[in-house]
Amino acid sequence: MKLIRRNGYLSKLAEVEGTPDIKVITGVHRCGKSKILEMFAQEVQERDPQVNIIQVNFNLVQFEPLLEYRALCDHIEGQYIEGTQNYVFIDEIQMCKGFEKAINSLHASEKYDLYITGSNAFLMSSDLATLFTGRTFELPVFPFSLAEFMLYYELDDATDAFARYTIEGGMPGSYAYRTDETRYSYVADVFDTLIVRDIRQKHGIRNVDALDRVADFLMDNVSNVTSSNSIAETLSRVGSKTSDKTVGSYLGYLCDAFAFYRVRRYDTRGKRYLASGNKYYLSDHSFRYAKLGTRNMDYGRVYESMVAIELMRRGYEVYAGMLYEKEIDFVAMRRGEKRYIQVSDNISDKGTFERECDPLLRIRDAYPKIVLANTHHDLYTYEGIEVRDLASWLASPE
Repeated sequence: MKLIRRNGYLSKLAEVEGTPDIKVITGVHRCGKSKILEMFAQEVQERDPQVNIIQVNFNLVQFEPLLEYRALCDHIEGQYIEGTQNYVFIDEIQMCKGFEKAINSLHASEKYDLYITGSNAFLMSSDLATLFTGRTFELPVFPFSLAEFMLYYELDDATDAFARYTIEGGMPGSYAYRTDETRYSYVADVFDTLIVRDIRQKHGIRNVDALDRVADFLMDNVSNVTSSNSIAETLSRVGSKTSDKTVGSYLGYLCDAFAFYRVRRYDTRGKRYLASGNKYYLSDHSFRYAKLGTRNMDYGRVYESMVAIELMRRGYEVYAGMLYEKEIDFVAMRRGEKRYIQVSDNISDKGTFERECDPLLRIRDAYPKIVLANTHHDLYTYEGIEVRDLASWLASPE
């Protein structure tokens, strides 16, 4: 399979290279974590051939004898070389029984620069501080952005690339397949056999049908405000009685596995979080098409999900804004920087354009206000609001 250099992620790893942190690469299954780990190890070796690289990939049968933490520790200690920098790269660490003991022991020895990836259900962001006694640096990895999609396929026209990307998505493993049908079959298999399987295995879920229904509901209602209660009520109406408590647990599991990202609502006037309802965005929009089909594409909501993930990819904290009962798609914050963003499929209609701009015009602070839509032309301003082409914005990472 063709590989591209994912500069942003590799640069972030380079920034923490040599620190005492345990570097943990997280993200949804098959988004490219293993390739980033492999490429970074290769670049470290090329930069300094004298360093000692110790690699373990539990996807390979040759490392099967190391599937117990003592054996893993003994193997790594046996490859340690005195007088040089020793790097340890471990892929799919969760397959090793008692892996946290191995990592904590290696970290405590202060002899290794540690880098690991693992299954999302077993190596969740919320669990890292509990699993590892040392300080961790988490690198969240997302599926391919539009910019990476263009790099992979060597495309120059953002508008044409965006049309393809909207259909094909950002799961790099699907690019090996030649038709939409086979690509979506691969993507659906990733979701069903890897993400759901891991959730079932970790949490002992018996009612898999209920978990599937919750996942399908979130996909069908991506970018809509929703809650455990509303999902439970909807499922009950179609004959799948599930308690709101169970639904809440399933929502948490799906987000922990990076299948979905929860975005809280934020009152921009009162500067407070709203307790009722959240929005959920897919880690990659191709999951929706693969699982639910492409007949009712609902591009507006899909575009909103794509923008949410892109903002997270660029390092923003993302919230759904509310102001005087008006909804603002995103309040994005990063290191003291803030911007308000509306996303629309088409603003050629004057009424639609004014409706999208109205909430932004009500905001009284001086932070940037942006409308992203399929304008197909360069940036322009309307009463202080930046109106930008969605494809160009997605294709030009900051």
